[in-house]
Amino acid sequence: MSGVISKNPSRLLLPVIYLAFVSIGLPDGTFGIAWPRMHLDLGVPVELAGSMLILVTLLSAGSSLASGWFLRRFGTGPVVLASCMLTALAQVIVARSLGLGWLIAAAIPLGIGAGAVDAGLNGYVARHYSGRHMNWLHASWGVGATAGPIIITGLINSPYGWRGGYALIAGMQGFLAVLFLFSLKWWEQPDAVPGEGSESGEIRFGTATAGSAAGWMSSAAFGLYVAAETTLGLWAGSVLVVSRGMPQSAAGWSVAAYFGSITVGRIVLGLVVDRFGNRRVIQAGLALAAMGSVLFIVATNGVLAFVALGLCGLGLAPVYPGLMHETPRRFTVDATPVVIGRQAAAAYLGSAILSPGVGALARFTSLEIAGWVVLVAVIGLMLLIRLLDRATERR
Repeated sequence: MSGVISKNPSRLLLPVIYLAFVSIGLPDGTFGIAWPRMHLDLGVPVELAGSMLILVTLLSAGSSLASGWFLRRFGTGPVVLASCMLTALAQVIVARSLGLGWLIAAAIPLGIGAGAVDAGLNGYVARHYSGRHMNWLHASWGVGATAGPIIITGLINSPYGWRGGYALIAGMQGFLAVLFLFSLKWWEQPDAVPGEGSESGEIRFGTATAGSAAGWMSSAAFGLYVAAETTLGLWAGSVLVVSRGMPQSAAGWSVAAYFGSITVGRIVLGLVVDRFGNRRVIQAGLALAAMGSVLFIVATNGVLAFVALGLCGLGLAPVYPGLMHETPRRFTVDATPVVIGRQAAAAYLGSAILSPGVGALARFTSLEIAGWVVLVAVIGLMLLIRLLDRATERR
C-alpha cells in the first residue's frame, strides 16, 4: 500500500489530543492513594489491590493487542471516543462501589478503555504529528498522572471523600468524551506512504512488517523500557528509606525529582527532537539514564540520590515517545497499527512483571537489587534498540 497524506491534520484537533493525554494520566496513581481508605470503607482485604491492578493491566494489554483491528474497522476518532466513555464509566462505578463485585465491574471498562485509547492516540500522533508534539503529549500524560493523586488527596479527608474524587475525575473524562464527539470529523485523515515529516503533510513509512524480527524487537523494547521506568519509580523510595536509612523527606524529594524530570524532560525535548532525530536522542537519553542508575546504586545521601534519580528521569524521558514516533518510520502502513498495539500491550505487561519480580528477589537478597535490575534493564535496552535501528535502517 502506498500514497501520500493529502492534507495536514486539523489544527483544531491538537488541543483535544493534548487534553486526551491528560485524561489518560488522570486515573494513574489515584488507586494507590485512595486504596488505604477505600478498602476499609468497602470491607475488602488490603492485599486485594495487587490483584485488581493485575486484572486491569491484563485487560489493558488485551485491548491494546486488539486495537489494530478496531482502528481499521471503525477509525481512530470513534475508538478514542468509545474508550474515553468506558474509562469515564469505570470511574463512576468506582465512585458508587459497594464491594468487591463493583470493583471488578469497574476494572473491565477501565482496562479495555485504557488500552485502546493508549494505542489509538499514540498511533495517530506518530503518523500525523512531529516528534515535538509526541514528546509534549507524553508530558501531558505526566500532568494528568500528577493531577489525579492531587485530586484524590485533596478530597479524601473532605465530606466527599475518595468517592467525590473519582466522581470528579469521571466528570472530567465525560467532558472530554463530549469534545471527542463533536470533533469526530477532525479525525478523518487518510494514512499513506512516503515522505518524512507529519504536519508538513507527508510521512515516509518504513518497510518492516509486523511479523519480522524488528516487529518483535520493537515490542520487547517497550516492555523493557516501561519495566525499568516503573520499577525505579516503585522501589527507589523504599531503597533509600528502608535499605539506606535516609529520611522520608529526602527520599520523597528524590522520587519527586525522578517523575518531575521525566515530565520536564519531555517538554524540553520537544524543542530539539526534530533537529537531532528520535534515534540519536533516545540513545543519548539511555546513556544518561545508565549514568544516573550507577549513581543511584552508590548514592549514600539525599543530595546524591536527588541528582541520580533526576538524571534517570531526564534520560528515560525521550524513550517512550521517541520509540512510538519512530514506529511508522520503521514499519509499513499496514503493519504500523498492529505493531503499535503490540507495543502498548508489551508496555503494560512489562510494568506488571518486573516490578513485582524485584519485590520477590528482594526477599532473597535485599532491596538494593532494584538499582542493579534497573541498570541491567537500561543497558539491555540500549543494545536492543541499536539492533532495532540497524534492522530498520533507511536504504
